[in-house]
Amino acid sequence: MDASKQLIGKIESRKARIGVIGLGYVGLPLAVEFARQGFRVVGIDVDSRKVSGVNAGRSHVEDVPTRELRPLVKDGLIKAQDHYRGTGKMDAIFICVPTPLRKTRDPDISYIVSSVEQIAKEVRAGQLIVLESTTYPGTTEEIIRPRLEAKGLRAGKDFFLAFSPERVDPGNKTYGTHNTPKVVGGTTTDCTEIAAALYRTAIETVHPVTSTQAAEMIKLLENTFRAVNIGLVNEVALMCEKLNLDVWEVIDGAATKPFGFMRFYPGPGIGGHCIPLDPHYLSWKLKTLNYSARFIELASEINGGMPEVVVRRASRLLNERRKSIKGSKILVLGVAYKRDTGDVRESPALDVMNLLQRRGARIQFHDPFNAQVKLEEGVCRRTALTEANLKKADLVIIVTDHSDYDFNWVVRHSPLVLDTRNATGKVKAGRRKIHKL
Repeated sequence: MDASKQLIGKIESRKARIGVIGLGYVGLPLAVEFARQGFRVVGIDVDSRKVSGVNAGRSHVEDVPTRELRPLVKDGLIKAQDHYRGTGKMDAIFICVPTPLRKTRDPDISYIVSSVEQIAKEVRAGQLIVLESTTYPGTTEEIIRPRLEAKGLRAGKDFFLAFSPERVDPGNKTYGTHNTPKVVGGTTTDCTEIAAALYRTAIETVHPVTSTQAAEMIKLLENTFRAVNIGLVNEVALMCEKLNLDVWEVIDGAATKPFGFMRFYPGPGIGGHCIPLDPHYLSWKLKTLNYSARFIELASEINGGMPEVVVRRASRLLNERRKSIKGSKILVLGVAYKRDTGDVRESPALDVMNLLQRRGARIQFHDPFNAQVKLEEGVCRRTALTEANLKKADLVIIVTDHSDYDFNWVVRHSPLVLDTRNATGKVKAGRRKIHKL
């Protein structure tokens, strides 16, 4: 029996042993989904605290409740380790490691390379290796494949190699790993079919494509689409300010058209691991081919400048009340990059707070999910959200519109509010206090 049929047989019988490298917001939910289907999963992470937590049945990922992880660990379906020993015994390995940008906006795939080099030490015939980390088109073929083939094994014949972009949306209560369609592309047809077969055991819908490059490009298109459209609507917000128009009213009116328009909203900037970073992977790749991705660069410029827009607006509002931003007490509501999550990665709130501090403002913040944040001037600890603290603030800036907040109450007790999310759109009282982005 050839290697592909043997592996398919192990998948169908749930005897395939699965490894997941990286137990973050992508890897841990994936490990849980496979364990739920009866596979034994080993999670690998260099962070010993995550490993200890998982082995104790405690989840560090918001989208994986501890009550769901604990029984899987107790039954021996999930265990974690902080080393790569034993990867040769695994039948399928999923790489879910971070892919940040360097300060120069160039892709940093060092975590991918490091993981692959460790896997290559024990790679064997019959294994499936899948990269889920976001990266530029060509990474799987140009970076991963040669390293895995260095000892003489061949992808598509001896072992199987594929790319399947993660599509995790932290905090999304409707779509999670199980019911979000999965794109998968292999280096050969067999690679695609085997990877798709394994994913289908745990994920409702799997969409095969013809190559790893196509799958890599699909991920970048998804987030570039969002980044460019957010950039467009942010610029419309700047236009509306100059035209003395309410951008939220304009968007709501345009959205009444039942075709040809998709609603996007302006804000204080973009955050998270994907949207601010992924388009730059595509832009960087195209630069190597002597092509300038102009939409991406322009959208990045506009979106990246929004925290400065918020601070300029704050300064102007304070000036109108004969107050300088220097020395003013400013309370920021929400520091996560999106509502109802504690994720502060690339959060524009941190940029806003740093800019305010540079201008001499006295910064306080409240966020129901974060007790403290690290700023340029040091750690800033959460302030209690009380009537007294709202009244003491010279300005309250709503940066993240968490559903826990009672914005009617916030406006009622605040002297001045700058709303960057239209969170106060339905607030009836105190309209004179409210100023929007």
